[in-house]
Amino acid sequence: MFLRRVASKVKPLPRCSYFSSDSNHDLSKVITELNQEMESVFGASPASGPDGSLDSQTMAQEPYLVKNDAKQKELFPGLTHIGTKGEAQMVDISSKEITKRVAIASCKVILGQKVFDLVSANQMEKGDVLSVAKIAGICGAKQTSNLIPLCHNINLSHIHLNLTLNPHDLSVEIEGQAASTGKTGVEMEALTAVTISGLTVYDMCKAASKDIVITDVRLEQKSGGKSGDWSRKK
Repeated sequence: MFLRRVASKVKPLPRCSYFSSDSNHDLSKVITELNQEMESVFGASPASGPDGSLDSQTMAQEPYLVKNDAKQKELFPGLTHIGTKGEAQMVDISSKEITKRVAIASCKVILGQKVFDLVSANQMEKGDVLSVAKIAGICGAKQTSNLIPLCHNINLSHIHLNLTLNPHDLSVEIEGQAASTGKTGVEMEALTAVTISGLTVYDMCKAASKDIVITDVRLEQKSGGKSGDWSRKK
């Protein structure tokens, strides 16, 4: 539709007057009208000069179109899951070195006095809350790539979870560690482990209270890989 309207505004110029002042005036008038039409359609004036044409205006309407990787890194610093056109992508790790990777994550489940007492006495109707939640966290870590779309399917060499009752704030403190020797980190596996474990605590206890809160899901430290070691305590 827009092209038809453009074509209707451009009238054929006489063969003998290509360089006449009248034809130049007519052409300038047509360009001015087209610029006004484009502004009404796209909501912005086109760039001035001969290069401020339809191609420039079209590119302005596509902020995610990136011509090369250098421009991509400039626009999206540190975002490795962004493709050259701004789309989501799985990171290519084929060129990375194989190193030992370890990650530790944690979370907390606030139970409240009633549920805390029941869990402490192992009197919940569904059974041993801490034991079931620990196994659930291990299983969850092994399913990370199925749960998180752009995670790689990696071979985990070790998963460990520790669940501790804290009487000071009536909570279950959960810490999980994941380890692997490979080309990509295990942060997501550790985070998934503690999250699934926390959700299992909720499921085991929800019959006694709906006021349970899962909070402070976070990475505590990681090691290995190109980025090296990192710790929240530093």
